Amino acid sequence: MIFRIYLPILLAWLGFSPAFSQTGQLPVIQKSPGAIPIVRSDEALNRLFQDLFPVQTEGTDYQAVFENLAQLYSYPLDLNRASRDDLSAMLLLTERQITNLLMYRETNGDLLAVVELQAVPDFDVPTIQRLRPFVTIRSSALTAELPAPTDNYLIARYERTLETQKGFTEAIPNKSGTAPADRLPLRYQGSPGQWYLRYRTSRPGVYSVGVTLEQDPGEAFRWNPATRQYGVDYISFHAQIQNRGRWRNVIIGDFQQQIGQGLIFSAGFSLGKNAETILTVRRPTLGARPYTSLTEYGYLRGISATYSLAPNLDLTLLAARNRRDANIVAGKTPLDESVVSSFLTSGLHQTSSDLLDLRSVVETNLGAHLHYHAQQFQLGLTVLQTSFDTKLQKRDLTYNDYEFVGKQNLVVGLHAGYVWRNMNLFGEVARSSGSLENSGGIGAIAGILTSLSRKLDIAFLARHYDRNFHSFYANAFSEGSRTINETGVYTGVKYSVYRKLTLSGFIDWFRFPWWKYLVDAPSGVFDYLLTATYLPDRQTRFSLIFHDEHKEKNQPGSKTTPKEVVGTTRRSLALTADYTVVPGLTMRSRLQAGTFGYASSTTSSVGFAIMQDATYERGRLSLSGRIALFGTDNYDSRQYAYERDVLYAFSFPAYFDRGVRHYLLARYQVNKHLDLWFRYARTDITNQPDIGSDLDLIAVPHKTEMKLQVRWRF
Repeated sequence: MIFRIYLPILLAWLGFSPAFSQTGQLPVIQKSPGAIPIVRSDEALNRLFQDLFPVQTEGTDYQAVFENLAQLYSYPLDLNRASRDDLSAMLLLTERQITNLLMYRETNGDLLAVVELQAVPDFDVPTIQRLRPFVTIRSSALTAELPAPTDNYLIARYERTLETQKGFTEAIPNKSGTAPADRLPLRYQGSPGQWYLRYRTSRPGVYSVGVTLEQDPGEAFRWNPATRQYGVDYISFHAQIQNRGRWRNVIIGDFQQQIGQGLIFSAGFSLGKNAETILTVRRPTLGARPYTSLTEYGYLRGISATYSLAPNLDLTLLAARNRRDANIVAGKTPLDESVVSSFLTSGLHQTSSDLLDLRSVVETNLGAHLHYHAQQFQLGLTVLQTSFDTKLQKRDLTYNDYEFVGKQNLVVGLHAGYVWRNMNLFGEVARSSGSLENSGGIGAIAGILTSLSRKLDIAFLARHYDRNFHSFYANAFSEGSRTINETGVYTGVKYSVYRKLTLSGFIDWFRFPWWKYLVDAPSGVFDYLLTATYLPDRQTRFSLIFHDEHKEKNQPGSKTTPKEVVGTTRRSLALTADYTVVPGLTMRSRLQAGTFGYASSTTSSVGFAIMQDATYERGRLSLSGRIALFGTDNYDSRQYAYERDVLYAFSFPAYFDRGVRHYLLARYQVNKHLDLWFRYARTDITNQPDIGSDLDLIAVPHKTEMKLQVRWRF
């Protein structure tokens, strides 16, 4: 069945891209022997994200991951001072390569230049080429007296949808005509444009100060301190100092913590299961990091301070107080207390109904982390107490039976890691205890990464999260979107058949011991992914990804109580070809298709997307664009595809229904201070009279997006 669906699309795609059959005739850029080509960092970032996110997976906050990786790569890593966790966080090096680099530094001293990596075992030219935009040498004998460079910049961005959405039209009074239009709640109260402003000044390893302002479409500018509104809807800020005597890291303002394997703290490095089957399984311990994302939840606002008690022993203390958007349900009688039924995470405050939930709950966090770190061994103890000024109690439904209830939650955890040769063992265990008995759950995760040879890498990970394990800032490796109610075993493999061909894959068995939303029974099953990458030369790359996911869900239309639970199967296939046409012009052709079906049905929902990308770079100008043809039976077979965007913006839209989408992204570097970006994107739907839903509904079958960004470097 699957091949009958994919084969006609594959043949059409091959006919659409006739250049593939002449790969060997593509022009080759001549390089001097031993030269390492340097790629612009923005271009390298886009390539990295395209490789990391070739397919969409459940439970991954892509915006947070994108922002953290973009910030990580914005400041080149000093190879002479980078720890194992720093190198691991780049997601570019295997355990064998990291071990070899650390041993090379210990034996030969500091590297004098990045090209010296060619002398490190297992570092080939492709690896160094991937690393080159993101690393530097600042602390060698030749550069010891040179200070780290200071980065000062201001970014301003404006974007909007050109068509009129329903939320920006005049509200209609109710049928009786008694409600004036200007008092109806279901209309946006601001303008259709989105504004974004960021200022940051920093010196890597020394200090960082930043402010971010954002106004989403439909949000009005308001100055009302009584309701905690100060003009712009979203304001984020931080001030950080590092390496001042024994004070390793102090942050005041907005921050996140990346500690252990994410059972208590996880700062947006949770890529989950994806085409990179090895490197993303283990989480590095990076400590506190300034928060600069536009995601308006999941961060702490307060102070975090890390002090060195001894050369290998650090103590971090944190205190934070956040106001969170929440839906508060009043008590049924005067004696009943109001409770929080749910937290709202969209960050949108467009209607008067949204404003009722605006920053309505006060959350206080007090925490500590004691961390011992040696070259081969690390051990950490983490404590976090979270308190709310209003009781949390979700709706009285069976799948919520083990959710947190109360005002206070304490989580205590222990994480450890040990490196032996090319083997990295890691794990973390934590226990939550709240004000009520239903919070005494355990979370545990343990795994191993190993390079058995230069060709073979293996990852193994086991996890168990009790149905009553409650940790509000956790995001450990999991199948679901939360670290709760799950048990699973993951195995990943990557094998280099020879220099040009690499095969990889994973298989993950998982089980949800209790009910979930839209799953009225314990459930589980498994999924697996297979990838193949072929590089015939330095200018050409072919890749194939096949993902097969089996889960259980409620049978649609089931009349029983509880509803009947049946198996579902989601399959997806993606074929990609990257190739250089002429120097400066690169192309990417991609076909992806997928099916989704219930075991109780004889038919499946089918979807596909065919995309052609092009990128042209010459001097100060960079142009990139895409044209995509897509078709899906319904939303179940939607297709996700990463799109290039302006710096620090992220685009991963879902293609569904039938239509065409195209975009054009231009960047021009006016001078060493000024950069300009312009992005235009349009989606045309051919089988529907309109596009969108609810207040985002557009009464015509097309949607046009425009974005303009400017960066000024001081």
